[in-house]
Amino acid sequence: QVQLVESGGGLVQAGDSLRLSCAASGRTFNIYAAGWFRQAPGKEREFVAAIRWSVGMTIYTASVKDRFAISRDKAKNTVYLQMNRLKPDDTAIYYCASTRNSRWPPPRNDYDYWGQGTQVSVSS
Repeated sequence: QVQLVESGGGLVQAGDSLRLSCAASGRTFNIYAAGWFRQAPGKEREFVAAIRWSVGMTIYTASVKDRFAISRDKAKNTVYLQMNRLKPDDTAIYYCASTRNSRWPPPRNDYDYWGQGTQVSVSS
């Protein structure tokens, strides 16, 4: 079992920055990759970014590639999402997830542990 707890969400204005954190506990040595997803009101949950835990390889969805950065601190078992130049369209609940399966990039169904989510709201 892996437990994931997100933090760092909040209400900001367009153009501002936020850094989300996701602290992992439990059987963290099994983590192959971690990812961030988001779900806006009335929309399906979508992939945002992922990182391979051991080597730090990253992947992003096109809409955030030049604005967001995913990183991890292996010593702290924490994954981060630095979000810059935020837009109202970035408003969503952001979820952290992890996978033990060694496929890269991880298919959505490979993620087997999820956090509870943290709200990010961006006003225009």
